[in-house]
Amino acid sequence: MSSVVPRYSMTWNAAAATAQDVAAITLTAVTKRYRQTTAVRDVSFSVGRGEMFGLIGPDGAGKTTTIRMICGLLPPDAGTVRVLDLDPARDHRRLTESAGYLSQRFSLYGDLSIDENIAFFAEIHGVRDYRSRRDRLLELTQLTPFRARLADRLSGGMKQKLALACTLVHEPSLILLDEPTTGVDPVSRREFWKLLSEFLSQGITIVMATPYLDEAERCSRVALLHQGGLLAMDTPAALTGSLPGTLYEVMMTEHRRAVAILRELPGVHDVQMFGERAHVRLDREDAVAVEALTRRLTDAGVQVTGVRPIATSLEDVFIARLQEATP
Repeated sequence: MSSVVPRYSMTWNAAAATAQDVAAITLTAVTKRYRQTTAVRDVSFSVGRGEMFGLIGPDGAGKTTTIRMICGLLPPDAGTVRVLDLDPARDHRRLTESAGYLSQRFSLYGDLSIDENIAFFAEIHGVRDYRSRRDRLLELTQLTPFRARLADRLSGGMKQKLALACTLVHEPSLILLDEPTTGVDPVSRREFWKLLSEFLSQGITIVMATPYLDEAERCSRVALLHQGGLLAMDTPAALTGSLPGTLYEVMMTEHRRAVAILRELPGVHDVQMFGERAHVRLDREDAVAVEALTRRLTDAGVQVTGVRPIATSLEDVFIARLQEATP
């Protein structure tokens, strides 16, 4: 659940007002079921106006269902959803005037050009004088040279940028993005995040569902979801700072035996394998603890090729919280 994405500053001044005063979205004890499957289970959170909020988790975590309830496409089976002071299911038509939704799948018209797609979405939203707005969006998305090209002939990244332009042509104050960078090449992801930074600076509230934990670190706050439930919610910095001890990356041979040995060592909070490397959380950060760890592995016949302290990532937090929630 990781990939490389450049960092951009996307901050939200939470001290400016309380979430209740400036909430763009509020979910209270929301549950949604599909027959015997509970897709979202008793989830509560608020999103402040002008905030970038991330819904994070693997496939099946409940991200898309949550986004669709916020859009008003699905009613909750229990609990309440309020979006821009509206009930999104009951006031769906009014909500679409102020909200834009970008789904997982490219849903534009392949036999229309870039210009024609944007014009179509402007017209169905009742935007009459949209041409200057369209030109601005094409400049921002770097699609101006291709404006006459049919949507079917665009690359994956260009399609996502066009979809975003169509989503924003009616100048919504809230945009909801459901895994918008999945399947998009790294360069296009970089450009997409530049666009989000630009729109966030304009005061637009952004809610983004993504399986990429590195993308979550660009959000002002994130909700970690698993099997429909909320594992944790806070700023990325607060979440990564919530785990005890110091994290080390250990590179060694005979991984399975090495992990079993590490988990038995005193002062070790947790051990997780990431490919060929183990993330080991120790009680303290000092040379004595690292030397003891290395000596124990070496004495057991495990070759240690490197040990170094590393920063805790959201992936580390997600795994730790998942272990805590699993009986």
